[in-house]
Amino acid sequence: MKITFCCTDTKADPWLQGLAAALPGADITVWQPGAPVADYAVVWAPPQQFLDEQQGIQALFNIGAGVDALLQRRLPPGARVVRLDDAGMAVQMAEYVCHAVIRHFREFDQYEASMRAGQWAYRKPRLRQDLPVGVMGLGVLGERVAKALAQFEFPVNGWSRSPKAIDGTRAFSGQDGFNDFLAASRVLVNLLPLTPETQDILNRDTLARLQPGGYLINVARGAHLVEDDLLALLDSGHLAGAQLDVFRTEPLPVGHPFWSHPRISLTPHTSARTLLGESIAQIVGKIAALERGEAIAGVVDPVRGY
Repeated sequence: MKITFCCTDTKADPWLQGLAAALPGADITVWQPGAPVADYAVVWAPPQQFLDEQQGIQALFNIGAGVDALLQRRLPPGARVVRLDDAGMAVQMAEYVCHAVIRHFREFDQYEASMRAGQWAYRKPRLRQDLPVGVMGLGVLGERVAKALAQFEFPVNGWSRSPKAIDGTRAFSGQDGFNDFLAASRVLVNLLPLTPETQDILNRDTLARLQPGGYLINVARGAHLVEDDLLALLDSGHLAGAQLDVFRTEPLPVGHPFWSHPRISLTPHTSARTLLGESIAQIVGKIAALERGEAIAGVVDPVRGY
């Protein structure tokens, strides 16, 4: 069995060592131009040359949750694109979103500013029922986030393309339910995959449908958000703030207005990082299943984009 590793901006040695330990006897190498076709590949943002040369490869295992960048390439015919189902990312995403929601709800940013200014000041407690949270995208990550928020007794709304039932979550689905979902939410958490249909979905029209004093948490992709529309709604007061982890250009350019906006909090695309051990275990398990001729979870539909 031949496995090739082609991951941009990723240290190869830990992956090679982990894969070799889990698959003794497999031929595991870092891809070089002109290398023979492998049976399987572990990839992240591979160059088009790699994909052009790997005609006949059986499966491409994408080490991040999002496959949008890979699907923009010209893929080898017949090759499966396989995403990680979780690999330790769901609990990280739940931590991140719950932290962002609670920080906003409890106004900890205001307390921090007061304490830095030497002011011992209390703020009037807010009620959870006044802060319904809408989770947009109910895949593995979105479902974990919705369940975690419900544990803190926030009203939780969930929207997905097709109907989905999650305990503790009020379900909305399809285009018919989208505007009702937005109107029922004050905090909006975006966990959608990036597809042609979802690009720019966080725009002036959709964000304006949130309840007044809305708050945006974007942990999916920067291309979901129309940046100028967010700034306009913040400056108008319709939105109270935003927590952003992803951006159209990464790293975020110097001088970008997001850096200095007083109601925007930023993190450097770190809401849910790929965990090496969990990822290798999942990839190895799926390779073993494919070798046995079994179906596996996580195979991406190129038409839908996820």
